[in-house]
Amino acid sequence: MTEPAVRPARPADLPAVAGLRWRWVAERDGLPEGERAGFVREFAAWARENAETHRCLVVARGDEVLGMAFLAITARVPTPPAFSRAAGDVQSVYVVPEARDSGLGGLLIDATLRLAADLGLERVTVHSSSRAVPAYERHGFARSPHLLQADVSEPGAWRVRSSRPRTARR
Repeated sequence: MTEPAVRPARPADLPAVAGLRWRWVAERDGLPEGERAGFVREFAAWARENAETHRCLVVARGDEVLGMAFLAITARVPTPPAFSRAAGDVQSVYVVPEARDSGLGGLLIDATLRLAADLGLERVTVHSSSRAVPAYERHGFARSPHLLQADVSEPGAWRVRSSRPRTARR
């Protein structure tokens, strides 16, 4: 049996990657099985169309895809000393349940960070489940007191909330 290896996703892998994404969401939230084929088709098309900004890596044993990770690349505002700047965000790291706790997730994390370094990215972030935080920390991620986030999914959720009384305008 061949050892699992991490590599860039090939076009032929994209339906399997889409299937992993479907499986992950189904595990977490439950999904109706009838919509799977359409999702796989649309997701594979999305991955092809967004390949420059969302690099997909897979961990595979031969042709069997066991896990995936995406590195989303975002251009950053230029500075005088560095006009071309970019940052990355690790997204959708998933390993099939039957292959978990065997180090494959760590292989994907390490390969994603190597890719980020090869691309010259300034930093890489990840929004992780609590179960996976220790894995990310073992592979070089650190908590940052400077990284903040705002939930903008609800209208007005980001509005400034202050304990100071508002002053009347005149």
